[in-house]
This record gives sequence, structure tokens and C-alpha cells, in this order.
Amino acid sequence: MADIAATGDVLTRWNALNASEAAQEALPCCGSHAWAAGLAARRPLPDVDAVLAASNEIWLSLPETDWQEAFDSHPRIGERHAQAATAASLKSSAQEQSLAISADEAAKAALVEGNRRYEARFGHIFL
Repeated sequence: MADIAATGDVLTRWNALNASEAAQEALPCCGSHAWAAGLAARRPLPDVDAVLAASNEIWLSLPETDWQEAFDSHPRIGERHAQAATAASLKSSAQEQSLAISADEAAKAALVEGNRRYEARFGHIFL
């Protein structure tokens, strides 16, 4: 229950920011400036479900160049750096990837191969 309350507090604070600040705070989640600005423009968002719905709708409306901007801002699973990472996106990614980075050598090799196969099939990194 505390996690739900904390999420509500974060969302309330984010809804109160000006559009530029809100977009900057959202940017490390995705890496697309257009997505972050679009999400900030949808505020106020009442709950996490509304945030996710808006996020998905905005993402699906973006051109491929904005998708590529997002892909370039995130490291591959098991890696520490991205092609166009920011300090904030690297901090977020480090938390997400802590288990993959600390994996044994066989697991790391499997991640490298899985990343390579995914990129060959879909033309971009797995997020």
C-alpha cells in the first residue's frame, strides 16, 4: 500500500511541474524528446494507468526517427553505456540492469547473443 501512496505523491508532484520540467523528468524513461513533451502536455494525469495509456498512445503516434532517439538513449541489456545516453538515462538504466551486469560470464554471453539476434530481426535494440 505504501508503494501506491508513494506513486501517487510522485505523480501529484510531476503533474504540478511546468511542461519543460515535467518533460525533462520523463525523458530518462524513454529517451524521445517528442514522447516526453507529449506526455507532459497530457497532464494532469490522474493515475498510473492514465500515464501508461497516454505513453502508449504517444509512442505509437511517433515517427521512426523518434523511436530511434529512444533506442539510442538506452544501453543494450547487460551493457552500461548507450549510443546517446544522458546522465539521467544512465542512472535509470543502471538500476534496471544491475542483475544483468552482475551475471556470470555464460549469462553475459547469452545476453550478447540474444541482443544480436533481436537487433538482426527487428532492426533496433530491445528495451
